[in-house]
Amino acid sequence: MTPDELKACCLEQNEAWEDFPFPTYPGLSTFKVSGKIFALSALGETPLSVSLKCDPEIAVRLRASYPAVRPGWHLNKRHWNTVTLDGSLSDRTVREMIEDSYDLVVAGLPRWERLRLGQG
Repeated sequence: MTPDELKACCLEQNEAWEDFPFPTYPGLSTFKVSGKIFALSALGETPLSVSLKCDPEIAVRLRASYPAVRPGWHLNKRHWNTVTLDGSLSDRTVREMIEDSYDLVVAGLPRWERLRLGQG
């Protein structure tokens, strides 16, 4: 997956947008829904990686199954994974991880906000 493909996949999520909220890391893209981050990536860095929110039990399984999946870098390691996009994971798997991260963030929003996003 290329940086452009990663960015497009994140922005395909309902009402997602890209933001750069960290002045000390100006190249760090964050992808948000309703003001909450569901993905972070320094799109210009090599190797390309993305940090994604994950259910804690699934996070542990993914780390055990894929060497490219590690505990979240500078994030709560129980709830976040950092995924190196080195080709060892299929684009489909990465897309599913992005969608799962988005869904977890949306699930934590107030009910009215979930309804507004079409996810009652």
